[in-house]
Amino acid sequence: MTVTLFPVRLLFAAFMMLLAWPLALVASLGSAEEEPTQPPTLWRRLVDVLLKAIMRAMWFAGGFHHVTVKGRQALPSEATILTLAPHSSYFDAIPVTMTMSSVVMKAESRDIPIWGTLIRYIRPVFVSRSDQDSRRKTVEEIKRRAQSGGKWPQIMIFPEGTCTNRTCLITFKPGAFIPGVPVQPVVLRYPNKLDTITWTWRGPGALEILWLTLCQFHNQVEIEFLPVYSPSEEERRNPALYAGNVRRVMAEALGVSVTDYTFEDCQLALSGGQLRLPADSCLLEFARLTRALGLRPEKLEKDLDGYSSIARTRGGEKVGLEEFSAFLQVPVSDALQDAFALFDESGCGMVDLRECVIALSVVCRPAQTLDTIQLAFKMYGAPGDGHIYEDHLACILRTALGVAELSVTNLFRAIDGEDKGRISFADLQRFAELYPNFAEEYLYPEQRPFHGCTRTPSTPTPNGFCTDFSPEGSDLGAKPPSKKLD
Repeated sequence: MTVTLFPVRLLFAAFMMLLAWPLALVASLGSAEEEPTQPPTLWRRLVDVLLKAIMRAMWFAGGFHHVTVKGRQALPSEATILTLAPHSSYFDAIPVTMTMSSVVMKAESRDIPIWGTLIRYIRPVFVSRSDQDSRRKTVEEIKRRAQSGGKWPQIMIFPEGTCTNRTCLITFKPGAFIPGVPVQPVVLRYPNKLDTITWTWRGPGALEILWLTLCQFHNQVEIEFLPVYSPSEEERRNPALYAGNVRRVMAEALGVSVTDYTFEDCQLALSGGQLRLPADSCLLEFARLTRALGLRPEKLEKDLDGYSSIARTRGGEKVGLEEFSAFLQVPVSDALQDAFALFDESGCGMVDLRECVIALSVVCRPAQTLDTIQLAFKMYGAPGDGHIYEDHLACILRTALGVAELSVTNLFRAIDGEDKGRISFADLQRFAELYPNFAEEYLYPEQRPFHGCTRTPSTPTPNGFCTDFSPEGSDLGAKPPSKKLD
């Protein structure tokens, strides 16, 4: 297939995109913020028809000979937002090109040659994952369009916010549900004997997926439009509850489980940097609890210096639950007690605020390992020279990795080349530059989880790292076990 079918399909698909490009370019001229005319002009409707036909021919050439559509797509007056899941591949663009609905997508997509022009034609809502203000503007734009009375095209949103492997639905982002308007859930299936579609964090790359799919003679895709979901008053007031209930409906239709984990948790679990988190890290549980407390990563990151200053002032003095609550500026709750228990290793009802700040730094900046360690050195370092001792390094790295026990003796001696019995952050930084993979040799063997964390499942989890929650069981507001495990 590589030497026969693949090149023919690739050339034909490229030709179709080149054919569609000038139509989309001309039709997308002008301001993208300008409200569409109602009803659409004759030439716009003609371009819509031509582009749909060209795109359908392109997918047909790629082996998607028949697209199975179940249910009925709601009218814009019935549902202005369509929520699609699971999001597992760039082939999820098929329903977008079939309906010419607007989409919410990464801002980087508009810079893709040719494809970016086709994207701009459907008047998308662009979001930048790195720009926190962009996220706020995206939510406002979704709300404005959703409440425009059908003047804008329907918006297709993939509420998971990232690609998964279709074995479970991760936590939905609330953007599609903040407007509080009815949404129509749409589920996607690829019932192929050989899965060449799924594109996830550790799976094949984009080009390999394209090659394998075009080499497969026939590719199947099913698009099912579920009944419109109208929110209750409580769901309108609580977008997270609304998102969770819609996710449960979609999970039941797909026959898969749901998980509390989010896109940010995926980043945390698979973060790079000098300290890669071990599989049994409790920081994923801590990240979940910070969300339950309403502590947003973007705000926490801004407040880290303030938190560290308070913790440095307190030194090694431990605090109880009430002071812990005041420190984080959140009321005492079950979630706060569970977070407190993660740091109360001895069960004495007291915790060190410095450990909490380190954990918050890792959750906010999962790939910026040295920034977190530098922050920790400022809190643990001796007045004046900022040096720390071996027991301090052990505490810092245990907390940064989310493990209960960790031997740092060999690492400390390697860094302390002059045998001074203490090290500075500059010493550690120089060592990390010379040995960027030092953690693999010195830190990772024989780690055990925090006592306050739930046990790592002994059987494989549904998608490799997500804990399994059945669709029948509510995962919203569920209280994780806070009893310390022996």
